Amino acid sequence: MTDPWLDATAQADLVRRGEASPFELVDSAIQRIERLNPKLNAVIHERFEKARAEAISPDLLAGPFRGVPYLLKDLLAQSAGDPFHEGIRGIAELGHVARTDSEIVVRFRAAGMICLGRTNTPELGLIPTTEPELRGPTRNPWDPSRSPGGSSGGSAAAVGAGMVAVAHGNDAGGSIRIPASACGIVGLKPTRGRTSLGPEFGELGGGAVHQLALTRTIRDTAALLDLLGSPATGDPYFAPPPERPYLQEVGADPGRLSVGFMTAGPGGFVKPHADCIQAVREACELLAGLGHDIGESYPRALDDGGFAHHFGAGFQAFTAHSFDWWQRETGHVLGQEDVEPLTWFMYQAGQALTAADYLRSLEWMQAYARRVAAWWEDHDLLLTPVLPEPPQALGGYSGDPVAAAVHAVKTVTFTAPFNVTGQPAISLPLHWNAGGLPIGVQLVAAYGREDVLVRVASQLAQARPWLEKRPPAFS
Repeated sequence: MTDPWLDATAQADLVRRGEASPFELVDSAIQRIERLNPKLNAVIHERFEKARAEAISPDLLAGPFRGVPYLLKDLLAQSAGDPFHEGIRGIAELGHVARTDSEIVVRFRAAGMICLGRTNTPELGLIPTTEPELRGPTRNPWDPSRSPGGSSGGSAAAVGAGMVAVAHGNDAGGSIRIPASACGIVGLKPTRGRTSLGPEFGELGGGAVHQLALTRTIRDTAALLDLLGSPATGDPYFAPPPERPYLQEVGADPGRLSVGFMTAGPGGFVKPHADCIQAVREACELLAGLGHDIGESYPRALDDGGFAHHFGAGFQAFTAHSFDWWQRETGHVLGQEDVEPLTWFMYQAGQALTAADYLRSLEWMQAYARRVAAWWEDHDLLLTPVLPEPPQALGGYSGDPVAAAVHAVKTVTFTAPFNVTGQPAISLPLHWNAGGLPIGVQLVAAYGREDVLVRVASQLAQARPWLEKRPPAFS
């Protein structure tokens, strides 16, 4: 078996040098999934035999990650011929199989990567944990009694436990960054328009939905951003191209940056746990020691109390649209018996919105984005917690759907604003608390400036390495 803790870049290098074959990489990862997944429930649809066949096929493409296995989140990204349910019980009961490949899947394949299966996600990705009724909860590799976060929790748990080095994720309110924080790995939400949602969608959620991946290293994240981060035919808009490949930013001098930080929840809506505050303060000390200018400053527009209402309206409209999309896709009308109580609540709320209501909220969020983004005219980066508390115990979202929705809004208080602004933001695993749980910190850059994030994240990874930190039960 190959070392399961090698990142995707190192695995691909083994193949290029002839020291490992694609089949050996794939088979080794499959064996680890078979051993660990019963404990974690991260992978819900296996395509192991397909993957083994692809690994020895002469048609395997000779991209930069040739032979490297990865996992695909069961949300938005379709893989033709494979099950696709988005956590919805009623769709799973239909036995639905994807008919097309999403653009991001096409690009993973073009890079030479091999999909081993699909990962668990909450129904329609609506909450920041991964405990769908359909497949049951995914467990955090650092403490199986706790949530891996969500909605890319299956992907994060798989990467955090060393099943694979890369797993696809998407993010509409924190769904890449939150599970990255909870599982002690790297999660970048790219700039709006950096990665394509095609061919199915031009944009989703008023531009709040972004896609990329969960990884363990900055160089893997940078390389994937290079491979996945260019427009597809017909995309309605796309982010400005970088001056050079992001992989060249790894190890590059970021210069002396102006970094503001915040430890209080926007508007005082949420009081972060002491562990999360400590993680930010230690990151401040680390950045200051690296020569950056650090000051307690943040965009005051983040304190606007209207955010939760308008962002929530966008999610409600997204849920109603998802019901409509699935009806058109399958011919099946989703009813209350097909979905969880929270999903039905969000659908009904979305149905009650008028077109004018939705557009009013979209207009508010666009104005809010301008007010927030103006802060970056005088700063390079904002440092915040990712989560307001350490990884939560499983079961925290059960019960009353209204209470679950309020809980979700509090959980995404530091992440969701940057889905609305479209700015790139990254979760880095720089802190573990006294209980051995990972506590990520978030760095946010100006629109289109993933290059700054890659440079400073690489610098931080060198100053405080995290790759030797591995979940005790899964190492």
